[in-house]
Amino acid sequence: MSETRPRIGFVGLGIMGRPMVRNLMRAGYDVTVHDVNRAAVDELVAEGAHAGESARGVAAATDVFISMVPDSPDAEAVYGGPGGAFEAARPGWLAIDMSSISPTVARSLAERATAAGAQMLDAPVSGGDKGAIAGTLSIMVGGDAAAFERAQPILQAMGKTIVHCGGPGAGQVVKVCNQVVVALVIQAVSEGLVLGAKAGVNPERIVEVLQGGLASTRVLEMRQTNMLGGHFDPGFRVRLHLKDLANALALARDAGVVLPATALVEQQMEALKVAGRADLDHSSLITILEDLAHYSVANGAIER
Repeated sequence: MSETRPRIGFVGLGIMGRPMVRNLMRAGYDVTVHDVNRAAVDELVAEGAHAGESARGVAAATDVFISMVPDSPDAEAVYGGPGGAFEAARPGWLAIDMSSISPTVARSLAERATAAGAQMLDAPVSGGDKGAIAGTLSIMVGGDAAAFERAQPILQAMGKTIVHCGGPGAGQVVKVCNQVVVALVIQAVSEGLVLGAKAGVNPERIVEVLQGGLASTRVLEMRQTNMLGGHFDPGFRVRLHLKDLANALALARDAGVVLPATALVEQQMEALKVAGRADLDHSSLITILEDLAHYSVANGAIER
């Protein structure tokens, strides 16, 4: 990397990726972007980004390559597939995968980067679309300490809490832990709201009390509008959280850890998927409880 500000490449311009790119540009970085959705590329080019035609092309033209894609196979394709970023990997090049993927895949990708003389960090995030827009994401990072220090100014343009968790894959391990907690909190909030609302209490009063005491939670702060109003535009899609819980359960099997509550919520999210709700926000988990209770927090009794 030169002594001047590094050129940034960014692949994956979804709900999270687009605002993250905007924050990088706002911080003064020159950013080249690529996505299978050409409209997303054009949108950011109109705001000052450069267009790349492939992951390899973006990697070749930039010093630091960032990816934000949905799942492990997507990350493997972006880096190791035909036209992938590793075709342009070289000494001095840094890759930062900010996707939420399997820790095993993250370690494998890091090994391939090291073999090419490059550096790679796994740096998944928490904070959802609102955190991405505000630049206040929590970023959990795995990889070499020197690479982490090198990436710090770039990560600070997108996040507020940035923690080096350990070696390759450690960021993804912590992300899995984060997603377990978030899923179980959504489940707990959903049970409380459906119970209280069907028992005759105004759900807005329930939220007011919960947020003023020990039950206060960031999940309810950020998702109460969805859950009280019955509107579940993503946000963070059910299918992506379901993927994260599958990663959690796989990691638990490998580590010899039992996660009974996680397994239950994973099955409830699977029920959302079966019901055609996989692209709703993960706070729509409340609708499974509402279905079982025949009662909607937003609308009252559900007719059958």
